[in-house]
Amino acid sequence: MREDREAVAGTSVVRPPELDAAIHAVRSGIERACIRAGRGPAEVVLVAVTKTVPVELIRLARAGGLEHFGENHAGELAEKAPLVPATWHFVGKLQSGTAPRVADHADVIHSAEPGRALERVASRAARHGRRIRFLAQVDFTGRRQGVGPDDVEPFLRTAQRLPGIEMVGLMTLPPLADPPEATRPWFARLRELRDSLHERWPGLSELSMGMSGDYEVAVEEGATMVRVGTALFGPRPGGRVPDSRGSRGRGLR
Repeated sequence: MREDREAVAGTSVVRPPELDAAIHAVRSGIERACIRAGRGPAEVVLVAVTKTVPVELIRLARAGGLEHFGENHAGELAEKAPLVPATWHFVGKLQSGTAPRVADHADVIHSAEPGRALERVASRAARHGRRIRFLAQVDFTGRRQGVGPDDVEPFLRTAQRLPGIEMVGLMTLPPLADPPEATRPWFARLRELRDSLHERWPGLSELSMGMSGDYEVAVEEGATMVRVGTALFGPRPGGRVPDSRGSRGRGLR
C-alpha cells in the first residue's frame, strides 16, 4: 500500500496507511449520511478526539488533512495544543481547578454548564483577549452532567453576560445504545430544542452530537460537529497519558 511521507518536527516520518484509510472511511460515512439527509459535507465538522493519542500521531493526522482535534482532559489539551497548530476543542467536563488551562488552549468548548468553572474560563479568556466558542451541554436523562432541556434558556441568559465566551450551540451525550439507530431520538430532540430556541437565540446554530458508533445517525439528524476518536485512532486504554502533574483521568467511550 501507498506510504505518505510528511515532515513532522523536522523529521521524515511515515503516515500509517491505516490512518489514511480510517480518515477516508469516516469522511465517507459523513458524506453518505449528508446525502441521505439532503445536506452538504461542508456543513459537518469532524472533530478528531485524541485522548491518549501521541503527539506524533496527531501531527500525522493533521498532515493527513484533519483540522479539528478534541481533548477531554485539560492536561492533555495543554500539552498537545501548542505542538499541533489546529482548532482545538475541549469535550470533557469543565472543572474549576483546570479551567485556566482550558481557557488558554481551547478554541471551542462543548461542555458548558452553570458553575464556577465556566466563570473562571470566561474571566481568564477575557483577560487574555480571547473569545472562546461554547456549546451548552444538554442532559435529557437527568443522570448526566449538563443542563436539562427546560433549563437551557435560563442558562443561556446567564452565560451571555459572561465576558470572553460566545454561546454558539448545543451538545448532548445520549445513553449508550446498540444498535446506533437507538440514539436517533436523542439527536432529534437536541435538533428540535435548538430549532425552538433559534428565533430568540439566532447565534445558536451548532449541534455537537455523534461519536464513533453513531456519527452517521447524528449527521442525518442535523449534527454540525461529530466527535470521533476510536473510528480514527483505534481502541485506547481507559486511562490517559499522564500530564506534567502525573494525574490520570477517567476513560471516554
